[in-house]
Order: sequence, then structure tokens, then C-alpha cells
Amino acid sequence: MIPWAKDELRKIATADDLHIAPFREDGMTYGTPTWIWSVAVYDALYVRGYNGQSSRWYQAALRQKAGRIIAAGMTKEVTFEPVDGPGNDRMNDRIDDAYRAKYRGSPYLSPMIGKRARSATVKIMPRDSHAWSIAAYETAVRDWETTDND
Repeated sequence: MIPWAKDELRKIATADDLHIAPFREDGMTYGTPTWIWSVAVYDALYVRGYNGQSSRWYQAALRQKAGRIIAAGMTKEVTFEPVDGPGNDRMNDRIDDAYRAKYRGSPYLSPMIGKRARSATVKIMPRDSHAWSIAAYETAVRDWETTDND
């Protein structure tokens, strides 16, 4: 896993314009960017699905495990990792605190730190932009195997 550059993470964390685009099923095409709230805790970026685990971007992020984000004037290739289970309660509490600090006064804050959204918390980390997703690799192999390579 590649760490965030401190300056990039700070810029993204202070901005309020993050758009998330997990890969589609083919593993190569980005989904439609979705605007969502984001916070930084320690050295990572976190987002939550307002509609919980039924959020379409959340489901795609878990399936594909990669995609891109657009925020603070940057476009970054990223990985997605769920933050779930009882072992992550303390981390989710810290993420709640970060949401409270960043979005204080918003009528949407309460749902974003509620049980439904907490169950759809995702850690976002940068990835090597030259890395292939598993689906893209499998598609490339399948295409190569079905073409005449003589």
C-alpha cells in the first residue's frame, strides 16, 4: 500500500469536493463520479455511504477494490478497503469525531455518524497508477487467449 503524501492528504481533507469513482465490472472503466463527504484520520482518508451498504458506489468499491477520486484539484488512483467489524469500533469512533469537526452544523451530520453510514465506512489509499485491477488483468488474459496470436 502506498502512503498518502502529507500535503495531498491535507488538501483533500480540508476540501469539500471529493468525488469517488470505483471501477465498473470490467475493471477498467471508471464509474460515474459521486460526490461524498470525506475525512482524514491519522494517515488515511475515509468516506461513508449516506445510504449505508446499499449505496451503489459503496457496493462497487467493495467489489472492485480500486478506482479513482477527484478532490482538491487532483485526480488520484486509489484502493478501497472496508472498515467494518467489532475490531474497528475505535477507528469508527475517531472517524465520527473527524466528521463532527469538519461538518459541524450540517443537518446531514447525524446520519453520517449513525449506524447505517458507519456500516459503510471505506478507507481510501493511493495506488500505483500503473497497477492493473484484477478484473482488467483477467479481461486482458481472456482477450489474448481468444485472439489469433500466430
